[in-house]
Amino acid sequence: MSVNDPIADMLTRMRNALMAGHQVVSVPSSKIKLSIARIMVEEGFVEAFEEAADGGHKLLRMKLKYVGERRERRPVISGLKRVSSPGRRVYVNKGDIPWVRSGLGVAILSTPKGVMTGLRARQIGVGGEVLCQVW
Repeated sequence: MSVNDPIADMLTRMRNALMAGHQVVSVPSSKIKLSIARIMVEEGFVEAFEEAADGGHKLLRMKLKYVGERRERRPVISGLKRVSSPGRRVYVNKGDIPWVRSGLGVAILSTPKGVMTGLRARQIGVGGEVLCQVW
């Protein structure tokens, strides 16, 4: 199946898996999705990820993170939002990088120095395309 916006598809699959209480979510793999997953693990939103081969296709399997025990269990991620889309790209300068939920969340940017969080881009002093926000 052809997907016009693979990053939005990844975020939607994660959102659906979190609402259903699944432990693992699988999405077709790409370099940018691996970078986003790596950032989510570093920031503590996802437990782990791995790239697996399913036939001739590579899959990205992410182990979702929850807090609490059994009945009180709730996901660590409370929101995922795609900011830039294929029809409307959102670029920001280093001074205009958005704060997500007053610093409780992270903005993930694609910069000339690679895919990184908004905080890291501010430290380096570089702007770029705002891919998504996670909180």
